[in-house]
Amino acid sequence: MSQDLDPIETQEWLEAFDSICRAQGSDRASYILSQLQARATNTGVGLPQSITTPYCNTIPVNKEKVMPGDLFMERRVRSLIRWNALAMVMRANKQSDGIGGHIASFSSAATLYDIGFNYFFRGSEGENLGDLVFFQGHSAPGMYARSFLEGRLSEDQLDSFRREVDGKGLSSYPHPWLMPDYWQFPTVSMGLGPIQAIYQAHVMRYLSARGLVARGDRKVWAFLGDGECDEPESLGAISLAGREELENLVFVINCNLQRLDGPVRGNGKIMQELEGVFRGAGWNVIKVVWGRHWDQLLEKDKSGLLIKRMNEVCDGELQNYKYNGGAYTREHFFGKYPELLELVKDMTDDQIMALNRGGHDPYKVYAAYAEASESKGKPTVILAQTVKGYGLGDAGEAANDTHSVKKLDMDSLRKFRDRFGIPIPDDQLETVPYYKPAEDSPELAYMKSRRESLGGPLPARKADFEAMATPPLSAFSKQLESSGEREISTTMAFVRVLSSLVKDKNIGSRVVPIVPDEARTFGMEGMFRQLGIYTSAGQKYVPHDHQQIMYYKEDKKGVILEEGINEAGAMSAWLALATSYSTNSCPMIPFYIFYSMFGFQRIGDLAWASGDSQARGFLIGATAGRTTLNGEGLQHQDGHSLILANTIPNCKSYDATFSYEVAVIVQDGVKRMFEAQENCFYYLTTMNENYTQPAMPEGAEEGIVKGMYKFAEADKGDKKVTLMGAGTILNEVIAAAEILKDQFDVESDIWSLTSINELVREGQAVDRWNLLHPTKKAKTAYITEQLGDCKAPVIASTDYMKAYSEQMRAYIEQPFYVLGTDGFGRSDSRAALRHFFEVDRNFVVISALKALADQGTIKAAVVEKAIKTLGIDPEKPNPLYL
Repeated sequence: MSQDLDPIETQEWLEAFDSICRAQGSDRASYILSQLQARATNTGVGLPQSITTPYCNTIPVNKEKVMPGDLFMERRVRSLIRWNALAMVMRANKQSDGIGGHIASFSSAATLYDIGFNYFFRGSEGENLGDLVFFQGHSAPGMYARSFLEGRLSEDQLDSFRREVDGKGLSSYPHPWLMPDYWQFPTVSMGLGPIQAIYQAHVMRYLSARGLVARGDRKVWAFLGDGECDEPESLGAISLAGREELENLVFVINCNLQRLDGPVRGNGKIMQELEGVFRGAGWNVIKVVWGRHWDQLLEKDKSGLLIKRMNEVCDGELQNYKYNGGAYTREHFFGKYPELLELVKDMTDDQIMALNRGGHDPYKVYAAYAEASESKGKPTVILAQTVKGYGLGDAGEAANDTHSVKKLDMDSLRKFRDRFGIPIPDDQLETVPYYKPAEDSPELAYMKSRRESLGGPLPARKADFEAMATPPLSAFSKQLESSGEREISTTMAFVRVLSSLVKDKNIGSRVVPIVPDEARTFGMEGMFRQLGIYTSAGQKYVPHDHQQIMYYKEDKKGVILEEGINEAGAMSAWLALATSYSTNSCPMIPFYIFYSMFGFQRIGDLAWASGDSQARGFLIGATAGRTTLNGEGLQHQDGHSLILANTIPNCKSYDATFSYEVAVIVQDGVKRMFEAQENCFYYLTTMNENYTQPAMPEGAEEGIVKGMYKFAEADKGDKKVTLMGAGTILNEVIAAAEILKDQFDVESDIWSLTSINELVREGQAVDRWNLLHPTKKAKTAYITEQLGDCKAPVIASTDYMKAYSEQMRAYIEQPFYVLGTDGFGRSDSRAALRHFFEVDRNFVVISALKALADQGTIKAAVVEKAIKTLGIDPEKPNPLYL
């Protein structure tokens, strides 16, 4: 109904509601409304659908908590930070034009950060665990400028912004790998900060529920931009936070209405859109739209037209108002309604221009943060409207290209200095000097006292933790022995290794299995009852399989994290646990088990961030291999995850064939990461193909860890080849050796390639050493050393792309031949797939014979005859193109 048919009755209802609010308070009024809503629903009356509120501040003026500090001193400090951030970026680009840096983002967010630093962000001095703060990447210059004033960074360090090669510079964005004592979390690329923050809060609650680390009133603060919210990772997990009632989580979204090229929602209202999304996900939403200079106008307006106009105007126009000034705003904002023009008739254009946005008003921001800090039962998002490039004036304030501003012309720089009261004379402006008051100045004393009261400086990262006692290899004795006639997969072998770790008296409580709703696929359902699946709500229902041994047990103190069909979420949970040694002073040993195809290929950005974050833990690519996960087809069959894993410098990747290899690799990984405290994490592929597991050959441990060991040695003979294999394809290689011996009188050395990537990295390190030490005796790569002077040709076969094995060519002096699974996967039997991709035993045999023919040991006719005998079509299409 668009018309009011009985205004008098409507007014009576409104007055009655106002009376309830005055006499009985907002809680009672809210209750009455909820009862009316329920009655309307029961009687079939349609209600207007809305999950947004008017375009004004969520907290009424009379409900705002008062900021206790010195407003003017804080503005002074904030101005100094603004200047030094600008100076650092400008000086960097003067030294090296085009080196980059960002001014506009921090300019819009300076007040948002400043209020946090002065009143809310708690540090981790002493034994106290502080808050976790995800700083928006493009605002990094502001954090460096603050640290400079605090005495944590020097002028020389500021002058080394984005000059990191010598190890003394400041990184472009937050990167723990490059600044391990400073930054905690990598927040660029966009979207990674929000999803990491959600799962840090999730894991913080998980650790507290298990009694490992008390959560207390710690908070996770995440700063992000409104444009960043278009990244799927930014909003993709917010329902988890609402569902889990993560009251320890606060998002601060800097709604400056602009992204890199232009408006975020020029024709719409991004704050309203985000409010609806977060409210729908169960968050407490606090909008900080307008600054206190609007309060008098809103109070004077009795017509309701000012709120109406605020609701009407789109973001593109809001940007125009700040870009074009007060006169434009008078005409185009207030001018739509005569009553609004009357409202501002006594205001000058400059006064209209000074009507501030909420994110630039310390009082409004403080009130929002205070309410967020006290919120219970829900995560909170603060939507703060700001102006991108705030303070840059004609040089870029609210301009579409302001994100790209790296320097100001002298006139704009002079205006910036004057606006923020920086005492630098005109004759020094050309060099854009830093400005830092005397150590005993009121400004520095004030900012330091604020941080001291909150537990010390931020950003800051801790990395030290007490070494953990690794169980000896003998603890996995069952996995080192032969399985006899019983056939098991390496995935099942891994589950048994994991079970042994969980039971270890020293580190068992720190082991965390993580699965994205695939535990039964990986044979892990036996852990459901043993460990329980963590959920903050416990188990409010009786599972239908509760009488079974392996029933689905959810528990508030559960150990397993089952994150649903959500690889990005599961990876973020793993990352939170893999950095717990730093964030919570509690090292955890997370194992994230997933379909290998849906690992690096799907969450590569988070895997890269894990390397940057100095994560420690295990990624288990189960059901690996292009031909091993045979029935699932093209989208599931992995032939390249090991290649992707190798792109991350501190990721050690392995492709195990046998149970004992899995045990050795996992035990070595735990020892390296958590006892020796080596800065790395592990990727291990496991398969779902069952076969008998042999006992570990004596002395194989070193080779397993380094990447290769001799599985079987050839008997003496005139014809000999060296066969290498990895994963389940090693079984094809072993079978091929028997065919070569029985049918062609060819002997074979057989090598298990547990990690081609580790072998090649070691070889490259040797190459580098030899390059830089030309007068020293040359070192020899491990592969080369192991193969020795043997002249036999080498054939390497894996269930991965040929490029994986081809890496070794530089270190194999013998003739070298590679078989791999290039091309798209498809469904069929394993035998059919291996024949299709030309990696089965018959193709290994043909490759070995061809190598001998190339060497002149046998005639080519022998190879041709073998091709026919083994039923191989020489005109078979190349699988790469099918």
